[in-house]
Amino acid sequence: MNPFSRLRFVVPLGAVILAGCSGASKDTYIERPVETIYNIAMDQLFDKDYKGAAKTFDEVEQQHPYSVWATKAQLMTAYALYEDKRYDESIIASDRFIQLHPGHRDVAYAYYLKALDYYIQITDIERDQKITQQALDSLSEVARRFPDSIYARDAKLKMDLTRDHLAGKEMEIGRYYETRGECLAAVNRFQVVIKNFQTTTHVPEALHRMVECYYALGLNDEAKRTAAVLGFNYPGSRWYDASFSLMTTGSEGPPPQSRSWIARIVDPFGIF
Repeated sequence: MNPFSRLRFVVPLGAVILAGCSGASKDTYIERPVETIYNIAMDQLFDKDYKGAAKTFDEVEQQHPYSVWATKAQLMTAYALYEDKRYDESIIASDRFIQLHPGHRDVAYAYYLKALDYYIQITDIERDQKITQQALDSLSEVARRFPDSIYARDAKLKMDLTRDHLAGKEMEIGRYYETRGECLAAVNRFQVVIKNFQTTTHVPEALHRMVECYYALGLNDEAKRTAAVLGFNYPGSRWYDASFSLMTTGSEGPPPQSRSWIARIVDPFGIF
């Protein structure tokens, strides 16, 4: 999402000064009008030469640091770096724009672009989730600072996906502890999912896994109370069926017909 695609000078062809025309080397410094440099950068961007575009946008600022187009070029540099998959550099460029121009009309886009830089780097749940947390924090900042902006809605959608990813990591660790018989450690992980990621798809399984762990530890009352919470909130889920079967037959096979006992259990979470 690039709000600057419309920003383009109309410059006569004869006004464009290219380094090659004078026989100069590629890296030779040649002073050029800001219009010329910016247009070249935009052409490179449209041609998907993102590396060249980032370099040329930098040149706008270097040659014309006090021009209004230098400010725009700073943000366009961050965008070109993002498209070039140089996410860490794009984050730095976005942060620089935010610090230098906190009141700029396009600062919301800088925050959003920074969040995208983190979001696109989210790895699978097998790996460390530091970048995922950074993505969530940055997306939350966009939604909080600019709730009425065109970026807030997309940020909120991505926040939901990011939370689901973080919850998935907690579930993976909890299941690992459970398979090793470390049920208390597993319960702690499942409780994190229930407490911190209530809107994710992982909550029903987290409740069921807690039932399994409590049952394995001989804490039948805790198991029943947790199963009651599961049954109240997710009565049609397969995880409730599994918990109900476990608590009534000692296995996770097909559940019995009657479930009246579950409704009579006191809810420790105050949901009933």
